Amino acid sequence: MHDALAGVSLILHAGDVGSDEILDELGRIAPVMAVRGNTDAPGRPRLEAAIDRTIGGVRVHVSHGHELGSPTTEKLLAAYDADVIVYGHTHRQLVAREGGRLVVNPGAAGPRRFDLLPSVARLTIVGGAAEAVVIPLPP
Repeated sequence: MHDALAGVSLILHAGDVGSDEILDELGRIAPVMAVRGNTDAPGRPRLEAAIDRTIGGVRVHVSHGHELGSPTTEKLLAAYDADVIVYGHTHRQLVAREGGRLVVNPGAAGPRRFDLLPSVARLTIVGGAAEAVVIPLPP
């Protein structure tokens, strides 16, 4: 995972973090902001309900997605007005563009679940434009 995240300036974690040791390890690579997933215990101060930031002129929203039940691209775009929406919950990798807006699910970097291969996503923002790519990790 370190290679896939090498050179990033910020890590946005979309929830189901596990232990704080995961955040500590990621923090060795870059600053980390993380949201609470449905499997994360409540009351953990390092996990936010949602993250809304403007980065390089692009409005980014991060939430786990479980707050919408079964999140879909359509539900996420209707619920949040950000330019980029990052979510987790389904653990299924996704990069979708709709009307200039981007919806990203990086998948899951932890142990393999639901017959899905581990992955992360790299979000690049240049000149007010955002692009994302899913990066497979070794199983």
